Amino acid sequence: MADPIAEFVVTPHAALEMERRGIDEAIVRQVLTAPEQREAVRPGRDVLQSRIELEGRRYLVRVFVDVDRDPAEVVTAYRTSKIAKYWR
Repeated sequence: MADPIAEFVVTPHAALEMERRGIDEAIVRQVLTAPEQREAVRPGRDVLQSRIELEGRRYLVRVFVDVDRDPAEVVTAYRTSKIAKYWR
C-alpha cells in the first residue's frame, strides 16, 4: 500500500467532474486513505490509484491531488477499465 492522504479538500472542478463521471466522494476518500499505488505526476501533484469493483466490473480509480498545499486538494478523479495501461 502507498502513502495515504488523510486530510484533503475537493476543488469545485473536481466535484463537477466526479459528479459527471459518477464517482462518489466516498470512493475518492477510499482511494486517498488506502491507495494501492501513488506516483508523482510532477512536482507538487501526485496520482493515487486503486482497483475497485463498481457496477459488477473492476475499474481503476485514479485521483489527482495537489500535495503542495495544506490540506491537499483533489484536482480531478476518473475511472478506467484499462487497468494494465496505468498499473505500475
